[in-house]
Amino acid sequence: MSSTRNFPLQPARFPSFRRLGAGLAVLLSLAFAAPVSAEAPTPQWQGAAFEGDRAALEQLAKAGAKVIRVYRESDVWVLDDAQRLGLKVVMGLWVAHPRHGVRLDDDLARKAQDDAIRQFVTRYRKHPALLAWGVGNEVETGEADPLPAWREIDRVAAMVKALDPGRPTMMVVADTSLDRLRLLANCCAHVDLLGINLYAGAVFDLAQRLRSAGISKPVVVSELGPLGQWQAGRKPWGAPVELTSREKAVFYRDALAALRAEPQVRGVFSFLWGAKQEQTETWHGLLLADGSLTEMTDALAEAWGRPPTARAPTILGIGIAADVFAPGEVVSAGVDARSADKGPLRTEWKVLAEATDLRLGGDNEAAPRRVDVPLLAADAGHVRFHAPKQPGAYRLFITVRGASGKAATANLPFLVRAP
Repeated sequence: MSSTRNFPLQPARFPSFRRLGAGLAVLLSLAFAAPVSAEAPTPQWQGAAFEGDRAALEQLAKAGAKVIRVYRESDVWVLDDAQRLGLKVVMGLWVAHPRHGVRLDDDLARKAQDDAIRQFVTRYRKHPALLAWGVGNEVETGEADPLPAWREIDRVAAMVKALDPGRPTMMVVADTSLDRLRLLANCCAHVDLLGINLYAGAVFDLAQRLRSAGISKPVVVSELGPLGQWQAGRKPWGAPVELTSREKAVFYRDALAALRAEPQVRGVFSFLWGAKQEQTETWHGLLLADGSLTEMTDALAEAWGRPPTARAPTILGIGIAADVFAPGEVVSAGVDARSADKGPLRTEWKVLAEATDLRLGGDNEAAPRRVDVPLLAADAGHVRFHAPKQPGAYRLFITVRGASGKAATANLPFLVRAP
């Protein structure tokens, strides 16, 4: 096929963003080999929020992570594997969300949940890999007034502390507004650590916002992620524009460096070590669905002190001939990518329908269907195909691989409109 490019290759779209008690401080240091002196600052937990299999957990340990965060009791298997791999675990205790139809004042439901949590904590509180308890995750999402949900978290945290007084409790909230942060300043006395799920530029003014809100409690960045789909720019038909893997990797390098300098931040969990369908199949997952490592995992390994010897390729730019096509019209698109070892690259191209099963707070979404499109030509840098015949919103997904098998990713939303 011709190598002529009749579309603009756009460069990376990356917006510029620019005290614990002595006993608890010692406990927080368990994730690290070196002891913490009374004068030395407590080392930050370094790791990732985890949803994956045993192979993914081993990859995470090899990348240099020290601590992982899991969300729910069904992930308890990680405790034994983490112990074998030298990892510590913030163990999630799932607390039901009002947006899922659970009433916080339902005494029967609350008692059943309390009984299950009490049994779980009693069973695992002596596990050597257990570092802390994560009580709930964004339980307030969708609520006009978050305080009832947070008070419920505090009540559950008190129960957990009574069962296991030697380990800290962490609650996790969404980072929404300064007004909501202010409500947390005098809330939840039984919660030792305030976990905040933090995305994009909000990372870089976190310390200032904590001061403005009057929050002095130790903070954990319980999810660290680049620009979320709720923050991203959108195409005229509403499709959010996802960053490339290169842009995400740059974000992680900058964000981890900035957070490392913040004494109030006791830990950072990059989101998400695993694959996840949320808006797209690549938006939040640090791994691909087949377990492949990515540009982002390379950036994390470097930040964690384990620079990889074989690196993922990187994407310098992407482009598509237009945003809108007629049914069956020829679509031309391309990617400008580089391999770390100067070796050959191969590119996988596929078209998916735009996701429609969109949920709040990271709830499970159904994957959109793959669309078979007639290919006219395809190589490592270019593709030409006929647009789908059915009008609608689509995305062209681009996965570039080098000799290491690691991946760089990007996607391009486009619209098919009947003439």
